[in-house]
Amino acid sequence: MTKRIYDSIFVGGEWVAPQTSDTLSVVAPATEEVIGQTPICGAEDIDRAVAAADAARGWAQLSAAERAEIMNRFADEIDRIATDLDTQVSTEMGMPITLSRMANAVVASTLVRYYAELARNLDWEASRPGMLGTTMVRREPVGVVGIIVPWNFPVSLLFMKLPAALAAGCTTVIKPSPETVLSANMIAEAAAAAGVPAGVINVVPGGADAGEALVEHRGVQKIAFTGSTGVGRAIAARCGDLLKPVTLELGGKSAGIICDDADLFASVEQFVASTLVNTGQACYASTRVLAPRSRYAELVDAITAIVSSLQVGDPLQEATHMGPLVTGRQRERVENYIASGRASGARVTTGGSRPADLSRGWFIEPTVFADVDNSMPIAREEIFGPVLSVIPYGDIDEAVAIANDSEFGLAGTVWTSDEQRGLDIARRIQTGTFGINGYLMDLWAPFGGVKNSGLGRELGPEGMEAYLRTKSIYRTGTQQ
Repeated sequence: MTKRIYDSIFVGGEWVAPQTSDTLSVVAPATEEVIGQTPICGAEDIDRAVAAADAARGWAQLSAAERAEIMNRFADEIDRIATDLDTQVSTEMGMPITLSRMANAVVASTLVRYYAELARNLDWEASRPGMLGTTMVRREPVGVVGIIVPWNFPVSLLFMKLPAALAAGCTTVIKPSPETVLSANMIAEAAAAAGVPAGVINVVPGGADAGEALVEHRGVQKIAFTGSTGVGRAIAARCGDLLKPVTLELGGKSAGIICDDADLFASVEQFVASTLVNTGQACYASTRVLAPRSRYAELVDAITAIVSSLQVGDPLQEATHMGPLVTGRQRERVENYIASGRASGARVTTGGSRPADLSRGWFIEPTVFADVDNSMPIAREEIFGPVLSVIPYGDIDEAVAIANDSEFGLAGTVWTSDEQRGLDIARRIQTGTFGINGYLMDLWAPFGGVKNSGLGRELGPEGMEAYLRTKSIYRTGTQQ
């Protein structure tokens, strides 16, 4: 794959020289080879990007139909580069290419078109009869939005924010993860090709310092962040001090409840997609697998058989189920958790090591732990790797209690041959989203968490509301 070398940043509709001389190299996790380079932004670059976004507020003065037309051109450009974009993400962070084709360009262009149409049909001003007359309730954009996204689903997580903000009339400054900055620059190129007005979309590569500068900036009216709970909590605290609205999509430690009537072998693909998607590097993955004691040994054997059959290797190969972890540091983190599980008395039934046949790349075998207690660190903390903990339960009441005994509440699943039973269980779980016999995110429905899994919602009409504020215009004595 051709290296992508950038010596400039996308600000104000142009590729401009940064104020710093620092650069970062992007390394492919499957080969440990450098595949690109980009400048690192400093505080002055953040200032310039925010100023460009502020100067582009004419975007909000366009009609919703005019914004929608430009957004649809943007979607067309994303479709045009879809193959390259999907391949870039797989190369940058190790996402298996079969997943990349479903989770990157197609999600991006679909959401751009969805929010463009939503904006066309939104009731931007509504008259409401009141006690003393008629009040006009008006929706307005919040202003400049700082968007901070992680590396695990870099395109889809960006587009769970960006098109909703654009449709609302906001302008944006995007801070991508250093590991996946090249794909973010490709998005900037698509925006320019589509004729998105200068300053509406700006991209500022950098690390934690750049993100902190964006959060702190007085010219940014809202922050939309996806990432770890620890960083999210710090962002929430600072936004609270600044009285700046914030949307946070944070970590998870979701439970997958296998009922006593479930047949896992009838839904192997869905089970793997719900528990080990993206090599376990997914906030919503059901990595705590709850199995009834009456079938515990049988289900442990079934899960072990499923996981041990998964092919680990080159993410660009069609047959690959599990790619590498994103960095050597992330692999070390996962290995530390595997060691912790063993030390806690849990039993590895498959995996637990680096693949013997892969000498390069940050690979780890998908791992299953049996005999796990919900108090163990591997059952309570987000590992962000291909590690499943199989926890026994007695009856469904106990399963629900175990599922809810977590600091997190982002997602979860239930596996049963009785859909009504699944619905009854779903209603009892303290979580923002949930799946029955699988977990497939609906782009038209709200997504987000409770407890330590975040604040606010993305996707669906609710996702656009996060970028709007309401103004009441009182018309005393005016009749409807």
